[in-house]
Amino acid sequence: MPLGSALAAGTLAAVALTGCLGPAGSARVASADASGDGTLRIGLILDNTGRQNFLNAPQLAAAKLAVKEINAAGGHKGRPVELLPETVSTDTAAQAKALVAAKADVVIGPTDSSRAPAAIDVLANAKVAVISPANSASALSNYKSGGYYFRTSAADIAQASVLAKLVKDGGAKTLAVLHEEGEYGKDVAAAVAGAATQSGLEVVADAEFTPGQAQQAAATAKSANPDAVVLISRDGAQGAIAELNNAGLAGKKLVLSDGAVSKYGSGLGTRALDGARGVLPGVFPSATFQKDLVAVDPGLEDMVFGAETYDAVILAAVAAAAAEDDAGTSIAASLVSVSGGTAPAGGNAAGGQPASQPPSQSCKSYKNCVDALRAGNRPDYDGQSGRINFDSHGDITEGNYVVYAYGGDNLPTMSGTETASSSGG
Repeated sequence: MPLGSALAAGTLAAVALTGCLGPAGSARVASADASGDGTLRIGLILDNTGRQNFLNAPQLAAAKLAVKEINAAGGHKGRPVELLPETVSTDTAAQAKALVAAKADVVIGPTDSSRAPAAIDVLANAKVAVISPANSASALSNYKSGGYYFRTSAADIAQASVLAKLVKDGGAKTLAVLHEEGEYGKDVAAAVAGAATQSGLEVVADAEFTPGQAQQAAATAKSANPDAVVLISRDGAQGAIAELNNAGLAGKKLVLSDGAVSKYGSGLGTRALDGARGVLPGVFPSATFQKDLVAVDPGLEDMVFGAETYDAVILAAVAAAAAEDDAGTSIAASLVSVSGGTAPAGGNAAGGQPASQPPSQSCKSYKNCVDALRAGNRPDYDGQSGRINFDSHGDITEGNYVVYAYGGDNLPTMSGTETASSSGG
């Protein structure tokens, strides 16, 4: 799986999120009156351009694969599920409006967290469910979507406990944190500090820097004489690593956040990252899943967000099957339940949760989940990206991470996996 600085594109810089449409962060869980037209239509928002355009292909292939499998299992109520024609654009509001006009019941996307509000506002207003396979800005957990927004990727702060664990596993007792300015840097830095303290580690410095101006922050970290340094960065990662190296903080002392993991190679000094570790969200696709994706798109070279996209489509179809209705409101009302999640008893935007539910039955495919429904059970879908279990914000309750280790060539290779609570603990 080729790596690049865009691998964490789902964790792009968070923006100030205000939003509209009802209580903040409340996933819909109440039943809704059937209002669909009998055909389940799934739309995609592909918003990756420039150096990040490689992220479109795995998401499209995964969506096509999921729809193919759903239809092979009988579709929705005996009718084929439709995947609406895709476009690629950074104007997510325009894409959302076009999908509403095409009668989409649920939309998968966007990738970039900063573009999510524009899409959510249009789609939620039209009562279309939204499931992003890649959004990770922490503020989106409380975005006022009226209960129509969900995501199959973890929030940025979920990586905090994994970063702290990597520091401790490396034998360090003290650490310094360097974080890039902005919501991403501040949120993850605060979560790392909390996770480190809980792990018995001492945070001896926390310095903020602007991309391209990390010299002073590196000097601050150096003066604290830490055993390890956690770098939380995106755009300024390469420059910050170079400054840390100049300060004598290199190689195995470094632990990189998801936004800082990249194929640096000759872009950094020799052995600058030798022994360093970093994380990326998600799971490494199984050999079978990779084979199935390549069968859909023989030219596919990357799998990033493929598992999360596949699961989003399957969940949408299972939710429609559970509701016996393809309308967006019905899908949104069923997503928490069919994901294996539990909504709070206090109610939400849709008016509260059902008083009781049938026994849950684990299922790993659309067919298995439909079989569970036919047996009178509640499907609990766990898919290619792992456990889902949507919470009351529409967030998954666990975050999965692939751990990478750097060699003397400053290139990362997969070295393991970790799981963390979505709250960062």
